[in-house]
Amino acid sequence: MRFTIGKLAKATDVLVTTIRYYESIGLLDEPDRSESGQRLYTEDAVERLAFIRHARDLGFPVETIRELIALQIDPGQDCERVDEIARHQLGEVQRRIAQLKSLETELKRMLSSCEAGKIASCSVLAALGHHEGCLHDEHGGQEVLAKPPSI
Repeated sequence: MRFTIGKLAKATDVLVTTIRYYESIGLLDEPDRSESGQRLYTEDAVERLAFIRHARDLGFPVETIRELIALQIDPGQDCERVDEIARHQLGEVQRRIAQLKSLETELKRMLSSCEAGKIASCSVLAALGHHEGCLHDEHGGQEVLAKPPSI
């Protein structure tokens, strides 16, 4: 069975522009073309795109997905490297969860001091303007400014 790019997008719930992007960076093979130049994909492309989408949903970076695809070429080899990659990704997810928990704590603290008064005395805006009053040094991996910006 052959799929046009639109049908492939619908079958995998991936945008057409994303499919073209994955082709341009080599995650998806160049498809055959009809006489009129229309892209024609096989069932293999559906499976590959579903794999890529699921890996992206799990937060794997594009370069890691490229490596995982390359590892699939030899299905008889040991899967130690795949396990290593998955363990690393789990660590990254756990690190992000810790960051998000830190953000949650800080936002709750800021909101608990809110008195719903006037903007001039808004404790949330004051906390956002003065990072040194935060409980945690790092929020979401963003660089901390030496001097808070003026509003």
